[in-house]
Amino acid sequence: MDPNPTSSVTRTRVGMGYDVHQLKEGRPLVLGGVTIEHHRGLDGHSDADVVLHALCDAIFGALGLSDIGQFFPNTDPRWQDAPSTLFLQEAAKQLREQQGTLVNLDITIIAEEPKVNPHVPAMKACISNCLGLHTSQVGIKATTNERIGFIGRGEGIAAMAVVSLEIPHAC
Repeated sequence: MDPNPTSSVTRTRVGMGYDVHQLKEGRPLVLGGVTIEHHRGLDGHSDADVVLHALCDAIFGALGLSDIGQFFPNTDPRWQDAPSTLFLQEAAKQLREQQGTLVNLDITIIAEEPKVNPHVPAMKACISNCLGLHTSQVGIKATTNERIGFIGRGEGIAAMAVVSLEIPHAC
């Protein structure tokens, strides 16, 4: 037991997030804060960036908060076509308010097309810039759904994110 009652210890917290959106003609495709040349984009109230939405939910979850929809409801016209980097900035603000420190994050993007790997360095740069991380703390991988289900048929894109963070906990 620590003899100093005012000292604090750090607790490691983990959060997981998932998001999926349908692809739609006439919309830009934004993944990880990067606009990618493609004939369809993700359908949603904001820019529908599944990568950043999943990441926000992972951060909010690790902090013991609610999901992205509680912070940015799709019924609020302020968020119509909003860039999801704004949502990630809010997640970073919540992290700062709880004096948390992100250790690392890992994201998996599930899409049949377009090829995502050429855009991973730009996504890592965008995410690390928004969160004040080194790019080595940001892992991004892409996979397909092996042509199975709606993602496999090219009807949508999904993303999963896991974050590890440290947060002070008073003794």
